[in-house]
Amino acid sequence: MSDHDPAVRAAVQGELRLLDPAVRASPELVGALLHPGFHEFGASGRHWDRTSVIAALAGATDQEAGPITASGMKGVPLAPDVVHLTFDTEHNGSRAHRSSLWRRTGSGWLLWFHQATPFAG
Repeated sequence: MSDHDPAVRAAVQGELRLLDPAVRASPELVGALLHPGFHEFGASGRHWDRTSVIAALAGATDQEAGPITASGMKGVPLAPDVVHLTFDTEHNGSRAHRSSLWRRTGSGWLLWFHQATPFAG
């Protein structure tokens, strides 16, 4: 990650907010970080849109909403208004490689696309 690139820093800050259980429990806070065209291919293989992921996070149980540990986060600017992040997560014993695309909008940096791929070890 380029710690000196403000675009990468903004995307990392947004991603870390989305991993915070308190943010994930709030439809308003999650919604403020997701682009209107957001979509995700989750670790389950399911395709999520903005509405479905906000609803799923709001309805998560305490176990599902527990802490998520991120490691190895790296960011690369792909264009002046697009940043690609890659990182790994561990959550309740499950691990996933993750990839996110953040876009700068008039409302700030918003998550536009996310994909999670489970892995063992």
